[in-house]
Amino acid sequence: MPVYSYKAKDIEGKTVNATLEAQGQAFVIDTLRKKGLTIISIEEAKEKKKKGISIGGKKKIKSDDLVIFARQLATMIDAGIPLMQGLDILCEQIEHKEFRNVISRVKNDVETGSTLSEAISRHPRVFSQLFINMVRAGESSGMLDEIMDRLAGYMEKSSALQRKISSALIYPAVVICMAILITLILLLKVIPTFKEIFAGFGAKLPTPTLVLIIISDTFKRYFLVLVGVIVGLGFIISRYVKTEDGRLRLDRLLLDLPVFGILFRKVAVSKFTRTLSTLIKSGVSILAALEIVGRTSGNKVVENAVSDVRASIREGENIATPLAKSGVFPPMVVRMISVGEQTGELEKMLEKISDFYDEQVDSAVAGLTSMIEPLIIAFLGIVIGSIVIAMFMPIFKMSEIISM
Repeated sequence: MPVYSYKAKDIEGKTVNATLEAQGQAFVIDTLRKKGLTIISIEEAKEKKKKGISIGGKKKIKSDDLVIFARQLATMIDAGIPLMQGLDILCEQIEHKEFRNVISRVKNDVETGSTLSEAISRHPRVFSQLFINMVRAGESSGMLDEIMDRLAGYMEKSSALQRKISSALIYPAVVICMAILITLILLLKVIPTFKEIFAGFGAKLPTPTLVLIIISDTFKRYFLVLVGVIVGLGFIISRYVKTEDGRLRLDRLLLDLPVFGILFRKVAVSKFTRTLSTLIKSGVSILAALEIVGRTSGNKVVENAVSDVRASIREGENIATPLAKSGVFPPMVVRMISVGEQTGELEKMLEKISDFYDEQVDSAVAGLTSMIEPLIIAFLGIVIGSIVIAMFMPIFKMSEIISM
């Protein structure tokens, strides 16, 4: 989402220079007018998108830092410590230098009359829209401590879910990369050496050995060309994936993968239901909550489904129907959401669904790990074993080759 830099005057005539993450300039104008600011200028900040949260290209601010901040602030507010004093205490004990500077600026903004949600909204690269809107809801309801604690719990569960996915994907990725590296070393270094040995025999080699030598010669001769083609294709695909159509196709492909697609679907359902439940329970309006859920889903298919849900609600319809049409959400989930709407306990039903699917993700990750390990061993055995056998076949028939 783009970040806009704006310059405005407040009610007292003071100049305000800050940034705001928004879907478009019209949203920025509407937000600033609601705050009673007189707009002087607005322009889109020219920033490169970065993975993770970082300030000025320095050390990244991890989600764990935000979890600790939210949890500690909630504890201090619940204990009766004033907000300013709580922020001051946190500034002193935060170890991350860049994050400490951000909280220091937030404290200064609050000290000059801004609300906490307004202060953190000026740092969109650190605090997400979900974080900002939940803090705003906590301020409006007078339950900032409870909602900050709920926010910390949500972020902890989201991080745990992300770690589970990483653990399921990293192991096979590393092993496959190692297999490719070993195969390349055999093709580019080892087989040419055996080729020279076999050439001295002056006899016809077995077909598998000849095929392997041809493949090795091709790789050695056109290696740089192949690397260039792979890099070029990677660049073209990465550029295409950044487009709307490319991102949609990739996300749909991920959901339809034979083995991992089931896991990705369960993660998408868990994240959607937990985020929506947390926002509704915190007092965020359903339309605003759905907008945030769509932006933080991380999947274009889910985002489009959520967009259809928002349009359906605006027209006075329900949530369940567009979710069923998306094809992402299982019938059980759609029916449970429908029951939650009818009974007026949507957030409770969403929380039950997310808890259930968290357990499903655990089971899926455990199942994948136990299934992938033997598959990878078999893959390595077939590929590398075939190369080794083809290389040694002439040696096994040494007496026949020498006698010819």
